[in-house]
Amino acid sequence: MNAGDIQGLGLRALSHFARSDIADRLRLRKPVERLLYQGSKSGFRLAGAAARVFAPSSSGGRQRLPGRSDRGLFDLSLSDEQQMMRETLQRFAADQLRPAAHAADHEARLPENLRAEAQALGLAYYAVPEALGGVASEQATVTQMLAAEDLAHGDFTLAATLLAPIGVANAITRWGSAEQQARYLPAFAGEQPPVAAIAVAEARPLFNPVALETTARRQGGDYLLQGSKSLVLAGQDAELFIVAAQLDGRPALFIVEGGSTGLSFRESPAMGLKAAATVDMALDGVRVPAANRLGEDDLDYQAFLDYGYLAWCALAVGTCQAVLDYVVPYCNERVAFGEPISHRQAVAFMIADIAVEVDAMRMLTWRAAALAEAGQPFHREAYLARLLCAEKAMQIGTNGVQLLGGHGFTKEHPVERWYRDLRAVAIAHGGLHL
Repeated sequence: MNAGDIQGLGLRALSHFARSDIADRLRLRKPVERLLYQGSKSGFRLAGAAARVFAPSSSGGRQRLPGRSDRGLFDLSLSDEQQMMRETLQRFAADQLRPAAHAADHEARLPENLRAEAQALGLAYYAVPEALGGVASEQATVTQMLAAEDLAHGDFTLAATLLAPIGVANAITRWGSAEQQARYLPAFAGEQPPVAAIAVAEARPLFNPVALETTARRQGGDYLLQGSKSLVLAGQDAELFIVAAQLDGRPALFIVEGGSTGLSFRESPAMGLKAAATVDMALDGVRVPAANRLGEDDLDYQAFLDYGYLAWCALAVGTCQAVLDYVVPYCNERVAFGEPISHRQAVAFMIADIAVEVDAMRMLTWRAAALAEAGQPFHREAYLARLLCAEKAMQIGTNGVQLLGGHGFTKEHPVERWYRDLRAVAIAHGGLHL
């Protein structure tokens, strides 16, 4: 399937939705019609590594998306819009991400055409309020979590790389000032969304995201950032960053534009996440305008971290489901000693354990996302989801390799790549943001 096929698939889905009564009930008809107009334009362009000029626009004041109040209980049913979105993303993951994943991992870079093809899906619009060119009128945490899960079923790393810019848009929507939103968010709803990344993690033992060694110091009308960050997804190509730094003894977030003086990068290949082209980022006296401090008056830094943890959990669920879906037919077809190896009790029990654990990971992640979307406290649920996903993702990756035996050690099968990628869940801080 080429880019035109993906574009056509997205346009057909949007057209079907625009003709339905659901569009009126959800007040989405006009935004969807705008999407159809923009999507009908031919071709897509990749954002370059050079710094772009973010021109401010008029937004009518600071935008804050309200929580959904229509669900009093934990509701596992999906709306028609969510189900339609999932079908589109699942097809994209199977037809585009899965076939591209092996070469992307080997070459340690995102395929040149994949980001443009993913833009046709319109996921960034869910992160940008209607007043700034998107379609968001309320929190869409569950919808974006479902998107992460479905994309990760195709490939963990490619999904993380494609979703990283949307995480930046989510954070600016959630905590940005009116000026910040007007300056940066319209670009994410445009034809050429910026490559963007969140930088929280630091390369030191027992890293604590609440006690950062990267510092910010006020100097006149600016902040000076000093320190370093690690495992920044696609950081060398990013045009916009959200950087966490310690300010007056407390964590703070800053919007840093690519190409800023004092900003430099170093390749930092990891065990997994190879296609994300992770880098170490050095900030040597990077000067950031005071107006670029994110959420100065209402930032909830713990919630910022928790949204990120939920994004990694959703990726883990999708990839662990992929492991399960891969090993079941393999074990049913692999014959040893005259019978399929799935007839062996040890093999059958291991597969059953994977199935139970994937569903447990999914339920905890969905529960936390539903609470966040409703505007309710969700830190406890996010912590439990991360605790379970970090442990079980590594275990499922290991068991997937074990079930394939010697084949699990080779690159002939994708399970060894999933095993490497899933280990990132336990050490990931930042990078993504639902």
